[in-house]
Order: sequence, then C-alpha cells, then structure tokens
Amino acid sequence: MNIIFKTILTCLITSVLFSQQKPNIIYIYADDLGYGELGCYGQKVIKTPNIDKLASEGIKFTQHYAGAPVCAPSRCMLMTGKNAGHAYIRGNYEFGDFTDENEKGQLPLEAKAFTVAELLKLKGYTTALVGKWGLGYNETEGMPTKQGFDYFYGYFDQKQSHNFYPSHLWESFSDDYLKLNNNNIESGNSLSVKGYTVKDDLGQPYIYVHSKALDPKTATPADFDAFKGKVYAPEKMTEKAIGFIDKNKEKPFFLYLAYTLPHVSLQAPEEWIKKYKGQFDEQPYYGNNGYAPTLYPKSTYAAMVSYLDAQVGIILEKIKALGLDNNTIVMFSSDNGATFKTGGFDPAYFNSMGGLRGTKGDLYEGGIRIPLIAKWPGKIPAGKTSDLISSQIDFFATIADLNGQKKTDTDGISFLPELTGKSKNQKKHEYLYFEFSEKTGQVAVRLGDWKGVKSNMKKNKNAPWEIYNLKTDEKESVDLASQHPELVKKFEEIVKKEHTPAQIKEWEFIN
Repeated sequence: MNIIFKTILTCLITSVLFSQQKPNIIYIYADDLGYGELGCYGQKVIKTPNIDKLASEGIKFTQHYAGAPVCAPSRCMLMTGKNAGHAYIRGNYEFGDFTDENEKGQLPLEAKAFTVAELLKLKGYTTALVGKWGLGYNETEGMPTKQGFDYFYGYFDQKQSHNFYPSHLWESFSDDYLKLNNNNIESGNSLSVKGYTVKDDLGQPYIYVHSKALDPKTATPADFDAFKGKVYAPEKMTEKAIGFIDKNKEKPFFLYLAYTLPHVSLQAPEEWIKKYKGQFDEQPYYGNNGYAPTLYPKSTYAAMVSYLDAQVGIILEKIKALGLDNNTIVMFSSDNGATFKTGGFDPAYFNSMGGLRGTKGDLYEGGIRIPLIAKWPGKIPAGKTSDLISSQIDFFATIADLNGQKKTDTDGISFLPELTGKSKNQKKHEYLYFEFSEKTGQVAVRLGDWKGVKSNMKKNKNAPWEIYNLKTDEKESVDLASQHPELVKKFEEIVKKEHTPAQIKEWEFIN
C-alpha cells in the first residue's frame, strides 16, 4: 500500500508540476485602436496608465502588423496564422442586417480550419473567447466552440457590436467545458439543443444605432439618452473573463479577450465621459454620418479608450491576486488601425494613427501597423522596445514554439526569441504580404525597409505601384517607384506567389 501511495503521489506531483510549467496565455484584442492611441505609443491626451505599465514591465513592438485593415480577416489571420493571400476569410462579408431578428453574422470559418485554440487544446489547455468573434454565427461551422474554444461569451455578429448596450449577448459551451465544470451553467436561460448555446438576455431594449439622424434644430438631451442603456457590454466581458480565470486557475488556460472598444458607436458610461468633459472644443454629433448620436463625441471616444485600459488593469490585478502572474503571458494588440472619420470620431484630433498615413480599410501604415505589448515576468525582459518586423500571423507559430509543438501550415514565424531576449536567434520575414478587396482593391508588401502599395485595382488592372522607404519616410509621403524598377518587379513576383483564389467572387480582384 505504501509503494502504491508513493506512486500515486509522485504521479500527482508530476502532473501538477507539468501543468504549472505550461504558461497561461491571455491575448487582449482591442477593436480599431490606432497605433498612436496609447500613452506608451505617444498619445498625449487620452490616459492609458494600465497598458502603459504593461509596456514598462514587458516588451513593446514598434513594427507589428495586423493581417488585414478590417475586423473579420484580421481575426481569421490571428487565429490561423495565414496571410491575406491564403486566409479563408479576406473581408467583412455580411449576412443579415443590424436588427436583432436578422442577426446572421459574417462568412463562417470552414470546418477544416485549424486555429490556435485547437493547437493549444492538443497540449491540454482550456480555451475561451470572450468578446467579439465575427467568424461565424451560432450553429455554423465557424462558431467558436467548433473552432477550438471550450467557452464563448460575446457577439457572434460583429454588426451587432456597433451597439455597446445590446439587448443580448451569446454564451456557448463545448462538451469538454460542460464536463470540466460539472454541467454547471450559470445563466438561467434554456440551452439551445445544438451547440449548447445560451442567449443572454440583458434586460434592455434593442437600440438601432444606425437609425435616422437627429435633427439639430429639435434634438433634446432625451433624444441622445435613447442611445444609452444600463448594461455595458465590455463590463460584462470583463466579468465573464474573470469568471473563466477563476474556474481554471489550477490548470493551463488560453483566454482570447476580444473587446469591442473603441470601435464606434461612441457610447460609454457617463461617469467615464465626465472624466474628459470640458477638456475639448466639441459639438454634439447628431448621427448624420452613421452610428449613434452623442452629445460629447471627443470626450466619449477618449472615455472608451480609458475604459478599455481600466479593463486591462482589472485582468492584470486578477491574475496577480491569484498568484498566476509569473506563469501567465499577457499580450495586448488591436485588429487594425484607427477607424476613418465616421460616427462622430475624428482620427486626426487625437493623432490616432501616430503620424502614419491612412486609417482602417487602408494598406498604408495607419491601417495595418498596430500596437503589440507582451509581458511574462522573469521570461520577457522588462522595458524593452523591439523594432522587429512582425505580424499577427506570427502568433500561431509563436504559441506552437512556446509549447514545443511542430509548426503546422502557417505563414508566420515564431517571435518567441525576440520576446525572451534572445534576439540573435530570431528568424526574420523575407517579406510580409497583404491584400484587401473591399475598398478599392489593394495589395501591399513590406520588404525590409521598403514598402510597396498598389491601390484602386478594381477599376484599374494596370494600377501603378507606390514604393516607400519606411526607414526614412515612415509617413509614406515620397513615392520612389520610378527610381526602383527592380522593386516593382520584385513586388509583382511576390503577389503572384502569395495570392491564391478567394473563397467568394466579391473578394477576388487580382488577375
């Protein structure tokens, strides 16, 4: 009996130590947060103390790229490690409309897609997505619990996330998660037969944020108040994220926390707006350029970024309180650059692009260069700044490297050596490739210090290349294409090599 007891005890200790050796992973994803909207990236007006502290205690990347300049394809590329020429999702293709009864989501990921969540489940991780998905609606093959996530809470349909006071959010559970938690589902709503999905009724009326604009001559404060609610979706996301961490603190977990902040509509709790009221010269936004009207557009936008920062602080405090901080990698990034001038938001006012050219929807730097911050105490040197040219398609390969897994079919390169202070061992991309169909038809290539951009390809099959030296011209203001025909030739070769036929005709624009 003594030998059996010792054997069992040894096995248990080994199991616990093995679990502790695998770090928890938290990837916090902002929505339309520009390169210049954080204090640690040069923002002078909007306060982001928690994210700034995260950067001071970890590493900050200055040449990191989203996979695409808009939501859905960026999220697909983050999850799968495929670039824009190979990814299944290449745009925000929409089904349904903005109303609750026609909520249908975006083109779903295919069943055979292999995500980073599925990769981590092979190593015994419990996985969760809290926030915005945008890669498949409920009961499609793209829903999160069919793409490697044990737990999901948030928006299936990214159109619905234009409203921060929704009538409902969604909660989904995998078989594995129900077993792990003894079939304990906190929501009082009944389960869907397919997929174990709960519609979390938030007890507030549906708000159509794209309704007819208010009349400046007759609008009253009550008209603006009609676009407010009691339950703020990002607060619920933080609550659910904290619950997931609590339930899984004794085993390795992956939390993909995809907040919808600071994407328009401009909506924030009043106490947060008050922090900025009176600081700006601002006029009411009546909704004439889409999204919800607001009395204080600049104050509200600043409040949304600061609210996001506060949520990051709550998550960091939680893992510290549980004693998990030394065994948890926390990453923070954004899905693309700051949005264009819409919904009462003016990206120029806050220098949201950090001086870069372009906005969301563009393949210029302002549309795709985004923040990346990572912290892992004792593993990632504190206070480091990296100029490594990297991309969110590298996340998959980095996580595989972290867990000693063979790199699968991805376009990314692990940046784990750069994270952990072993830059001499860091492999580098020969180039990064981008394509985007939904604006005018654009392609771009980052090749060392050189950047090539081609626009308006839907109307002009012979659209010319623009070429910039980002080392000397980060703002992409001096086109050097005429001086470098060899680069024009090289960029054309890269496009031919990287582009594969798109899944739907709406995304196909490259001959």
